[in-house]
Order: sequence, then C-alpha cells, then structure tokens
Amino acid sequence: MKKLLLASLALGAGLAFAAQAQAQVKIAVAGPITGELAAVGAQLKNGTEAAIADINASGGILGQKVEFLVGDDGGKPEQGKAAANKLITDGAKFVVGHYNSGVSIPTSQDYEEAGVLQISPASTNPTFTERKMWNTFRTCGRDDQQGAVASAYILKNFKGKKVAIVHDKTPYGKGLADETQKGLNKGGMKEVMYEGVNPKEKDYSALVSKIKSTGADLVYFGGLYPEAGLIVRQMRDQGMKTVLMGGDGMIDKEFWAIAGEGATGTLTTFGPDPRKNPAAAKIVEQFKKKGVDPEGYVLYSYAAVQVIKQAAEAAKSLDPKKVAEKIHSGMKFETVLGPLSFDKKGDITKLDYVVYVWKNGGYEQM
Repeated sequence: MKKLLLASLALGAGLAFAAQAQAQVKIAVAGPITGELAAVGAQLKNGTEAAIADINASGGILGQKVEFLVGDDGGKPEQGKAAANKLITDGAKFVVGHYNSGVSIPTSQDYEEAGVLQISPASTNPTFTERKMWNTFRTCGRDDQQGAVASAYILKNFKGKKVAIVHDKTPYGKGLADETQKGLNKGGMKEVMYEGVNPKEKDYSALVSKIKSTGADLVYFGGLYPEAGLIVRQMRDQGMKTVLMGGDGMIDKEFWAIAGEGATGTLTTFGPDPRKNPAAAKIVEQFKKKGVDPEGYVLYSYAAVQVIKQAAEAAKSLDPKKVAEKIHSGMKFETVLGPLSFDKKGDITKLDYVVYVWKNGGYEQM
C-alpha cells in the first residue's frame, strides 16, 4: 500500500509538473473589433496577434506559450465593460487595449481589481494614466501633448485666420479639443466657434452651415474618422474650402473613403510614422507579405506585446504586478517604435506627435 501511495504521489507530481510546463500565459487584445470603428479594431488585433505569433515562434515568454484572446468592445463603454469582464473570467493577465479613451478608462478599474495589466496603444486622454493605478500604461502619447503640437502648428501657419473648434462630446474628442483650445488661447488666438456634436449622425449640414457663417479658415475637430469624413464631405458639398484638422482618431484610410477627394489638405496629428522606423523594417515587411498595411495603431499594438515580454523576462515573472513594476522602473524596451521607457504614471517618456497632411488617398508627414 505504501509503495502504491508513493507511486501515486510521484505520478501526481509528474502530471502537475507536465501541466505547469505546458501552461500558457493569456494575452488579450480589446477594442472595436466590430461596428463603425472596426477598421481601427483590426489595427489593434493585427498588431497584437502578429506579436504573439512571433513570440510563440521563438519559444514564448519564460518558456510559456502565449494564448491569444480577443475582446470586442464595439467602441462603447458598456460593451467594453462586458468584454473586459469576460476576458478576466477567461483568464487574461495582460490586455492590449482599448482603443477609445471612453472605454479604456472605465475598464481599467475592472482590470485593476482583477490583477490584470493593461497597455493601450491608442487611448490618449490624460485621465487614463493620471489616477495612480498600478496597471495602466500606453505606448502612444497624450492629448495634452497632442493638443500642444496642434495648437502650435495652427498659431504658426494660420496666424490672423479664423479657427472653429468642434468635438464629439467623448472623453477623447472633447479632451483633445479642449487641450488644443487651451494652446490657441494661450497663444493669443480666440476661436470663432466652439461646438459639440453627437457622434454617429449622418447629417452634419446644420453644423457645416454654422461653421460657414463664421467664415472659419480652419476647423479643429476632436473626434474620430467616421464623423470627420462626413464633416469634410459636407463642407465641400456647401462649397467650403475650409481646412479640417484633427488628431490621431482620424488615422485610418477609411477617413479618405468617407470624405473623398475633398479630404485633400486635411491635417492630422499622430506619432512619427512607425512604418519608417528602422527598428520596424523586418516586421513591416512581414505584414506587407500578408497584404496588411501596418498603418495607424498596428505597430503600437505590436510594441505593447514586446514591452510585456521584455518586462516579464526582466522580472523573471509573469505576475502582472511584478511586470508592471519593471515597466514603471524606467527600463528601456526595444520595440518596433524604437526604444521606449515609461514614467511612474505609465506614459511613454518621449513626445510622440507630428503633423500629417492627407492627399492621394493617404497621409504623409509634413
């Protein structure tokens, strides 16, 4: 009986060891996989999935293969909360997402309580990292930085001109518009109009008529590409040559598809094109062979996974809190965006915005 018991214990220990050796760490992407913003949801998914595939091909993280999970928030806070809680239930320990600041901010509280580390590749509202939470990071910049770059460009290039400010009433859109307004006012420029609009509408002709009546030479729009595209198109329908300028929420070629040729000359702030970064050359080529243009937030998402892997290896642990400590420590991460380090809040330590102009169906840095 004693020998049988010892044999059983040995067998049990062996099975436990085998299970541990085969254990998988779960990394999820969360964003608008379906719905009106599915184009940017695809950017997040493509970048995260490719990074995980590359990591698994090279042996995983600390000997563990990575399991890829997907959470679809539809770009909506309520759906985002539901998606976040399902990812938590499914065992995700690290989440790349969300896209919208208005989704990332509330979901981060659920992730914090569940011990999940969150890195957003796209949420720029300062509040996301200003709450002294251990688990919130982003590989992109912030709206106070982005608004400063936008307002400086407008003050320099539209001096003496009339500027209108419009936003979509979301934490991202209004926050970005307010930061840009702050910079303009500080520089001595007072907007001729400040207006909030409802997203997802199809007819902005009343707004456009109001802008036209102000004689605005430039409209600064805090919002996303579906609404921006419609506003441009409807301005051109009314014969207006007013320039539209916006933020990173317009960085997707769907903007041009909606706006048409009238989008020529539209201005957008975004990070320096990561596709041109020498550190990303090999990965960019891999995407192109698959027929994927790694535009927008594809490489920002890929970089988020690289940060998780390198921090875990430095911590010698897959415990999210220990990984977070390494990210907060100021260590430098080698990523497709170039070298990245993070401050105590979870923000990257470099300024990440330049101005782009749209033409010929795409955007290029000025």
